[in-house]
Formats: sequence, structure tokens, C-alpha cells
Amino acid sequence: MGIDLSVEPDAAPWLTPDRYWPSLTEATAGLDTPVAALHLGALRHNTFDLLSRAAGSPIRVATKSIRVRGVIEAILAVPGYQGLLAYTLAEALWLAETMTDIVVGYPTVDRAAIHALGRSAELAGRVTLMVDSLDHLDFIDVVLPPGQRETIRLCLELDAGWNAPVLGHLGVRRSPVHTVGDARALAAGIAGRPGFRLVGLMGYEAQIAGLGDRPAGKPIEGRAIRWMRAHSIAELSARRAAAVAAVREVANLEFVNGGGTGSLESTHDDGSVTDIAAGSGFFGGHLFDHYSAFRPAPAAAFALSVVRKPSASTATLLGGGWIASGPTGPDRTPRLVWPDGLAFVPREMAGEVQSPVTGAAAVRLRVGDRVWLRHTKSGEPSEHVNEFAVVDDGLVVDLLPTYRGEGKAFL
Repeated sequence: MGIDLSVEPDAAPWLTPDRYWPSLTEATAGLDTPVAALHLGALRHNTFDLLSRAAGSPIRVATKSIRVRGVIEAILAVPGYQGLLAYTLAEALWLAETMTDIVVGYPTVDRAAIHALGRSAELAGRVTLMVDSLDHLDFIDVVLPPGQRETIRLCLELDAGWNAPVLGHLGVRRSPVHTVGDARALAAGIAGRPGFRLVGLMGYEAQIAGLGDRPAGKPIEGRAIRWMRAHSIAELSARRAAAVAAVREVANLEFVNGGGTGSLESTHDDGSVTDIAAGSGFFGGHLFDHYSAFRPAPAAAFALSVVRKPSASTATLLGGGWIASGPTGPDRTPRLVWPDGLAFVPREMAGEVQSPVTGAAAVRLRVGDRVWLRHTKSGEPSEHVNEFAVVDDGLVVDLLPTYRGEGKAFL
């Protein structure tokens, strides 16, 4: 069937939790748990809200945070969305069967996938590989020498982290290419290698996009994060613009990608960036509950069943340990959202097979009842279910397979 995201919703039922969550329970009652639901109105809201925040900058869809091909296709059909940021080359080649302009967000050493890319003019024209070292080019050349393959499109990754005074490096450990000189030197090295063409530059500012500036109950930490973000934005904007200018002296760049769901506004303000990546903001994980500038709708959630009552005040859910990437802690675990008044048992938390919950609402739970949870980011639910039930007007209107449901496990 497919879903249509081109119409902005005129209502926001998720703002009334005591109606929203029971309506999802009722709509999906005929499906066994674990059941993952995708509220169509909420997904439409997030799709348009991201465009509004990007203020005209094209958004490149980060597939890692979705992993549902039907949703990715529906997003790309909305004007303002352009291209994909995949997470593995094997995934990119699969998506390239029906989609174009796919940048692989991480370097690859997948020999079979490199071979498939280099042997196909169509795939080589649709997929761009990420590199941050000439070692990556050497690896590709060993797999398939330049005279025996199509020209490989490359994107240079710039380290977008901030080397802050006293605090040191803030951001994720990705590329060794940090300075303007580093970027120009690598671009020049690529230009001197046959069988490659540098077409893009990317820099992901995780310390800005991936860090909420209003952590619950931590006002001092929030002020520190806002200070860091402001200074990091200023530093990166100047350095990235200079790096892009230097690389353009060597290569004819088709795109410069940056940002993420949490930094759409500041990345848009950087005139050197031509498109912005976003992924987690579509499904609206609870990670974004602690950002001051925006609040996505909880479009995706999952329900688990109560299978035990160890005591009158405790109920045990089957499953639940759908943990997000990042430093291990409560902010990386699913959040119990309905019924209201539940908490994980501290000594067990969300487990792979069972998750005991307690609290006032647990007393009323019985075997067979359902509990709704929200994921932290957005990629993890798709690795635990075969499909999402799309809910609209209180009914399941479609069942969209995840990558897993289509028999794909890329990473």
C-alpha cells in the first residue's frame, strides 16, 4: 500500500497522553506483542517540523535511524528531502536498487560490496563512499584496481568536534581530518589517485546535534551544555567554511553535508553546508525530550505484554532491553510511557528477556495487559521487530516491514 506523508496534520493527539496511548492499544489489539506502532499523524508532523527547522536547506535522510524502507521512500517523496545517508555499503547497494544519491556515512572495508559497486556503472553513479584517509583508497584498490572498475565517488569526512580549552576534544571520534590543512591535503591526495572522484564533504557535529541542552533536573549541566554548544557552533562554522573553500580549490564538490536532528537551525546558518542530515527526529525518540528548541511528536513506540506478577506491586514485561548507542545509562534505555506511573525495578531495569516494572500503575496491571515504551533514539526498535503497524484514525492502515522484516541485517 505505502504511506503518504505529504499532508501536514491538523491535530496533535499525542499532546493528550491519556487518550493517545490507549488509542494505540485499541488499534493494535489484534497484533501480538512485541508490537511497534507508527502513528501516521505524528510522523507527518515530524516530517514537516524538520523541514520548518531546516528553513529551506535540503534534508538528507539518515537511514540508520529509520531502517524501514517504506518510511524512507515516503519521506523522500516530500519536497525538501533529498538523498540518503546510509550506514553501510551493503545497505546502500540494496537501497540503490530503487533510490539514488546515497552517501555511505562511514568508511567501508566490505570487500564483496566494494566489488559489486565497482563492477556496476549504475551503482557507482548512485552511491558515494566516505573516506578520511588515503588508507581507504588503498584498500579499495586492492579489492578492485582502478583499471578494472568504475570510478568511485568519494566524500571526505571532516572532524566536526571541538578541541575545547581545558576540556579537550568534544564530539565523537570519527575522522582524523580536523584542520583546514588536513582537509586540503587529503583532497589533493585523492585528486592524484586514478579511479576516484571527490564529490562531497561531510562533518557531523555530534556535540551539538546529539546532546540535549535541557537535561531533566540538572540546570547547571544544562547551562554548561548551552555554553559549549554556542562556542562549538562558532568554532565549527568558521573552520568548516574554510575547509570547504580549501577543498573546492582541489575538487568540484557536489554537496557539503552536516548536522543532525538536534542542530538543524545552526547547521542551516552555516552557509558552507548544502544539505543537512536528519534521522531520529522522524520517529521522535525520548532523547529529544531534553532539547529546548524543539520537541518531536512520539511517532514511534512499542508495546510489551505483562507475563508475570511477582508481587502485588510488580509486573514483569516480556522483553524490553532495546538499548540505544552511547554511554550506558538510564537515558539510553526505553522510557515507560503508559500506563502512567510505572518505573523499572532499579536492580534489573530493561532486560533482554524480561523487564520488571513497579509503581502505582503496576498494582493494576494483570497478565496479558500491555505497556507502552518509547525508544531513546530511533534505530533500535527496527532491529527488534519485523514490521511497524501504521496507525491512523484509530485503525491499523498498513504494516511496513523493517529491514529485519525484509531479511536484512546490515549492522
